[in-house]
Amino acid sequence: MQIGVLALQGDFLEHSEMLDSLGVKVSTVRLPRDLDSIDGLILPGGESTTISKLLETSGLKEALLSRTDLPVFGTCAGLILMSRSIVDGRDDQFSFGYLDVEVRRNGFGRQIRSFEADIDVEGVSPPPMKAVFIRAPVITGVDGGVEVLGRVVYDFGDRGESVPVVVRQGSYLASAFHPELTSDSRLHRYFLEAVVEA
Repeated sequence: MQIGVLALQGDFLEHSEMLDSLGVKVSTVRLPRDLDSIDGLILPGGESTTISKLLETSGLKEALLSRTDLPVFGTCAGLILMSRSIVDGRDDQFSFGYLDVEVRRNGFGRQIRSFEADIDVEGVSPPPMKAVFIRAPVITGVDGGVEVLGRVVYDFGDRGESVPVVVRQGSYLASAFHPELTSDSRLHRYFLEAVVEA
């Protein structure tokens, strides 16, 4: 098995190191030809509008749109790129529409509102995962065949709400948080075993 990590911007090195710790062959993806030899792809956290522009200029946008067979795991900005629609996104912001979800960029607040929480994830054995949220998107709507695998209860100031933070739809998996910024590899292992191998 070989997993590609989109390496245009963001925390792709942390994902590569996590996969390497699991004994998986890892390659960086910067050009369309880099997709030829991979069995799955990770879209890392970073700045979603910057990544979407770099996808366009690198030619990867069109290449990925034609690779509907490729399992994809997106974290934070990667979730935004995978969503069907983006609330309050820029007019020129692109998303692949892999997941039937609606997201709001920076929905949990600015950098100062970053936080950690313990998350139970369906399909991932106990104990709960330590989830790191940094300028994270909020999933504001879920449709169709999307499975909600994990939730967090968050105080938005005027209300507390349980919101989805890990979702799956077929061969697409996404989290609003950064599992690669901890030593816990269980969500990456879930992607490899339950999504890519399946």
